[in-house]
Amino acid sequence: MANEWNADVYHRVSDPHMTWGARALAMLRVRGDETAIDCGCGTGRLTAELLERLPDGRVIAIDRSQNMLDAARDYLAPRFGDRVSFRQADLQELDRDALGEEVDLIFSTATFHWILDHPRLFANLYGILRPGGWLIAQCGGGPNLAGLLARAAALQAEPEFAPYFAGWPGPWEFSDDVTAAERLRAAGFTDVETNLEYMPATIDDAAAFREFLTNVIFGAHLARIPDPALRERYVDHLTELAAADSTPFELDYWRLNLRARRPDTSNR
Repeated sequence: MANEWNADVYHRVSDPHMTWGARALAMLRVRGDETAIDCGCGTGRLTAELLERLPDGRVIAIDRSQNMLDAARDYLAPRFGDRVSFRQADLQELDRDALGEEVDLIFSTATFHWILDHPRLFANLYGILRPGGWLIAQCGGGPNLAGLLARAAALQAEPEFAPYFAGWPGPWEFSDDVTAAERLRAAGFTDVETNLEYMPATIDDAAAFREFLTNVIFGAHLARIPDPALRERYVDHLTELAAADSTPFELDYWRLNLRARRPDTSNR
């Protein structure tokens, strides 16, 4: 995954992420005074919803992209003041020592699939939680975008693209629900609940679809192609195929829902 995103475009086109994130927010069971981290806060649209559910709490908004954090600060700080703070960090490297404190709640949407080592991720997140704290997350999983990615793989096998993708495993880990549950338990979590949910998204038209592919899905892929004209051809080809589908410009998204708790051993 590239370090930087076009935050302005992402903020404008991320309505599907808000729909998916509403499901994750529905999994919350909070008092309202918790300290939480939003792992992969993006431009802060869902972070705002999380802060609304914690009127006496605070949120540490974390993202790897400085562009995203700058946009999130502009969006959130005027409204929530010092109840929200911002931190640039790679979640793969984030642990208790790096964060500097323990938290009551870890929340994340549309982020964990960008991290390839989930056992390490879950172990680090377990260490960040206070005993009794909850992890509530959602990311791409299972057959996420399988149809689109099959088309992309066929395109990448063509001679003009193949040199840029040979041996590259891709930027994502799309775990299934059973594997995710096993990894969470191996990290020490209890009360583990995982499930896969089909949540397709239909983009309005060819121009919007092309923008979405470029700025949301295939940024890491396009970064591997040095020729601007070839990058244009990559996105144009996938857009043309999507236009001919029975439901034009539909993206076959699957979401992996995760809910797990760090055991509270204080009374044992």
